[in-house]
Amino acid sequence: MDARISPLSSQSLNPTSLQMKRPASAGGASAVDGGFSGNFKNALKEVSAAQNEATRLQTQVQLGNPAVSLEETMLSMQKAQIGFQATLNVRNRMVQAYTDIMNMSV
Repeated sequence: MDARISPLSSQSLNPTSLQMKRPASAGGASAVDGGFSGNFKNALKEVSAAQNEATRLQTQVQLGNPAVSLEETMLSMQKAQIGFQATLNVRNRMVQAYTDIMNMSV
């Protein structure tokens, strides 16, 4: 395997590419139309796509593809991990809220 370190592309250094997408304002139609479940499904699809991309890049680095840099691969892996952890925390909070509601006495 070639141990050269290639410079990061300008796209990977773009701060907007590192930020999570924020929902539209309350007056926006897209935030209202999809609802929470639609937004959550989209977030799950994005996390899954990020994990698949990280896996693909890992495979390419292991095969010694010179077009794929180690830095790009590590950045992709970190993005996928952060996305997964955020999704897991949202799911845990939803389960906790459901449990709290079910334990309420009426």
